[in-house]
Amino acid sequence: MMPEAGGWVDVLMWLEQTWPAEFVRVTPWVYSSLEIVHLLGLALLVGPATLFDMRLLGAGQDAVSVVAAARRLLPVARAGFAAAALSGAAMFAAGAREIAGTGAAPVKLTLLLVAGVNVALFHLGVYRRVGEWDGVRRAPVAARVAGAVSLVTWAGVVACGRLIAYT
Repeated sequence: MMPEAGGWVDVLMWLEQTWPAEFVRVTPWVYSSLEIVHLLGLALLVGPATLFDMRLLGAGQDAVSVVAAARRLLPVARAGFAAAALSGAAMFAAGAREIAGTGAAPVKLTLLLVAGVNVALFHLGVYRRVGEWDGVRRAPVAARVAGAVSLVTWAGVVACGRLIAYT
């Protein structure tokens, strides 16, 4: 049952009391297995995303088109995101109050939001006209900005994820 409106602490306490959170906390090897899945998911997300972002910024423009890079890299990045998001949510639920109380958690969540908005704006905006600019020497400013924002935000997400353990 969901708590009545009583603030974030009540929501976090409720989240920790759900059966999935309890399962993650008390079942041997579950939390550590989720950490492994989370790290592998991050690798599958950030590696291909970085390559795609570098392509938007001009790297490899003579070797591969933006469309070809997207076709090969983005499905892997999406699968990595799914693995990282599901495992991250499960780990968060298991220790919601402690994790939310760290200095890095709000920054990580903000960066995740920025990354998501950036992806949406890119795909709903400049990428819709990729056929017009894919063969030109330099991608449009909007595409390059999206690539740069993606590089910075995902690096920040990874850094903040590590800092959660230390803040």
